Amino acid sequence: MASNTPIIDAHIHLYPESEIETLAWYKPDSPLAGQHSLEEYKTAAEGSTLKGFIFLETDRKNDLEAGEKDGSGWEYPLIEVSWLKRIITGQPKPGEGHTADDASLCVAYIPWAPLPSGPAAMEKYIDLVKQEAGESWPKVRGFRYLLQDKPNGTMVKDEFIESLKLLGRKGLVFDLGVDQHNRGRFQLEETVEMIDRAHDGVPEDQKVTFIINHMCKPDLSIYNVQTSPSFIAWRTAMFTLSKCNKTYMKLSGGFPEMPDSLKQRSPEDIFDAISPWLSVLLAAFGASRIMFASDWPVCTVGVGDGAWAKWKKIVDRLCWMASFEEEDMRMIWGGTALKAYSIEA
Repeated sequence: MASNTPIIDAHIHLYPESEIETLAWYKPDSPLAGQHSLEEYKTAAEGSTLKGFIFLETDRKNDLEAGEKDGSGWEYPLIEVSWLKRIITGQPKPGEGHTADDASLCVAYIPWAPLPSGPAAMEKYIDLVKQEAGESWPKVRGFRYLLQDKPNGTMVKDEFIESLKLLGRKGLVFDLGVDQHNRGRFQLEETVEMIDRAHDGVPEDQKVTFIINHMCKPDLSIYNVQTSPSFIAWRTAMFTLSKCNKTYMKLSGGFPEMPDSLKQRSPEDIFDAISPWLSVLLAAFGASRIMFASDWPVCTVGVGDGAWAKWKKIVDRLCWMASFEEEDMRMIWGGTALKAYSIEA
């Protein structure tokens, strides 16, 4: 098991109470309303061998058109960059739930970026992120524009593809969030097309790296996977995506795709129920291209405060069932994330 292996949690979200209304999805009755601080995250991971985490943007309000015009539509994502800079430089505002001693825990962060706006707007935006990030800029290892809730066709428009190529030229990754469970196989088919076009004709050392979030959010309520069109489409897409050596997969985001009754069962029972999906990912990507990620605090919804530890036990069991050697364990619990994001250990 992973008891002595240092852990890099490759996907978490944090936000202070003072900025809660800048979140695009925020509603007062949301189960994720209220501050979710680094202090709370450390409590969730207590007892583990956590070495650090990678922060992912939390979908702040934005306006692409206003951003292209005068930059005003990028205000809230840039405020998030400033929030991460305070964590990384150990300069919290009162009540934000982190201290100077926590500064080294954030090994990388992935801000939002306006990829649909095209490379010219992206250049301007990245320059603004550099200015806002200041001394924390080296920890910006890439960007995300969440695609799971966007109209069909968004990711394969020319402007989006050219923005991806720009990230590749700059040595920055793209964190990819799509949702097969709610959007169907079409998003998976578009993802394959997007990656092919983003790499077409591009020198190997300039091809953008894609880090895929949450296993592409498959429907984990399926009972008979052998005859399920949804599972078969997902499995086919995973093997297709894995053929590109610039793609990596996060073992994360499982709980939201499960039936509520399954979430409440033991880690062993959950592992047994979702093992068809985990087995596909392992066969397709191998230990060197999959990484542990908790998706905290989203993982707590419907599961409770023990969600981080519960997901860790599920991934622990995967490692045990696969009879991983020490090197494979090291990759899944942190090495793959360091490699994919080009983070110096």
